[in-house]
Amino acid sequence: MWLQHTTPAERRTLTATFAGYAVDGFDYMIYTFLIPTLIMAWGMSKAEAGYIATGALLTSAVGGWAAGVLADRFGRVRVLQWTVLWFAAFTALSGFTSSFEQLFFTRAMQGFGMGGEWAVGSVLIAESINARHRGKASGLVQSSWAVGWAASALAFWGMYSVLPAETAWKVLFWIGILPAFLILYIRRNLDEPAVYRAERERVQRTGQRSSFLRIFSPALLRQTLLASLLAAGMQGAYYSVTTWLPTFLKTERHLSVLGTSGYLLVLIGGSFAGYLTSAWLSDAIGRRRCFILFAVMGGALVLSYTQMPITDGVMLVLGFPLGFFLSGIFSGMGAFLSELFPSDVRGSGQGFSYNFGRAVGAICPALIGHFSTTHPLGQTLGWMAALCYGVVIVAALALPETRGRELLPATA
Repeated sequence: MWLQHTTPAERRTLTATFAGYAVDGFDYMIYTFLIPTLIMAWGMSKAEAGYIATGALLTSAVGGWAAGVLADRFGRVRVLQWTVLWFAAFTALSGFTSSFEQLFFTRAMQGFGMGGEWAVGSVLIAESINARHRGKASGLVQSSWAVGWAASALAFWGMYSVLPAETAWKVLFWIGILPAFLILYIRRNLDEPAVYRAERERVQRTGQRSSFLRIFSPALLRQTLLASLLAAGMQGAYYSVTTWLPTFLKTERHLSVLGTSGYLLVLIGGSFAGYLTSAWLSDAIGRRRCFILFAVMGGALVLSYTQMPITDGVMLVLGFPLGFFLSGIFSGMGAFLSELFPSDVRGSGQGFSYNFGRAVGAICPALIGHFSTTHPLGQTLGWMAALCYGVVIVAALALPETRGRELLPATA
């Protein structure tokens, strides 16, 4: 087991970032379970419920880039603490809201911290873990999203079984403050990575600090653009499928299994397995080959869903590979983006590329909704997802392979 070959400091970093991203997943996904209650309680429309989700995604894109820039300036560990405190506080405040406008604000604010936590945590992992295991470590942390998703489902079922709905939704938001205690663990157990400390010493010695705009310099512009396209393709496909596939299968295929807890557990189980498998593959066969493999399989799977007849039984079984390929493709991203950018702008480059992709990806569901007014929803969804996965393949082919690359401080 590769974890046995990590140092105590590396395992502490893994524990902190795994927990941080898991609570990210919990705090984000819990809202999806509460939408029906909020619609009933406030008379909120489905469109307004969607605006809240989109608002959080867009602010998370901004927060991810900003946190990456701050992490280059003030340190990975310090900024990680800021992001955890930020999203925990605004998740808890969501439990005190009483209108669409108030919840839109608190969830949008929560998004800044959610995007920031991933950006900083993934850089911290990449700089702390030995290059041989960097892909597996990044994928392990990425898999914690499925853990947080599962925890949110269990918490939802548990709270709604013992409390009335008008109280349960508030409690589920309030417990979002608990991740703030993770800051105590981070402060006591995590140190800045050696490569970051070396970079900070170089800046103090030479007085030369890089601007975050260096990621757009001639030397780095190509990989910034291609990495952004890679992230946009992945997230465009993910948001398109997770937003519209349930609607398509319910309204056009008339399947009922989608709303069952069994289907949800199969989907989450597939996601967790996909994260871990892809994490291992990204170290075994390389980052680019792994991205391409999962993009090809993900595109084929979505086209099959939208073009072939599917029964409830088949849908239940296919929930596992759907989660496997949709989620697993993200495992190698943290390691890959960190390996693409030099130490002085690693947080800035990674934060911008991934979160540019998140912002573009958030537009894809709206495009599907627009085009589906004149074309069948299944056809629109299938081709949009296939196009996004095609972008992933093209970008991966154009980018360099980085497996095993050592992360070194910038030279003066």
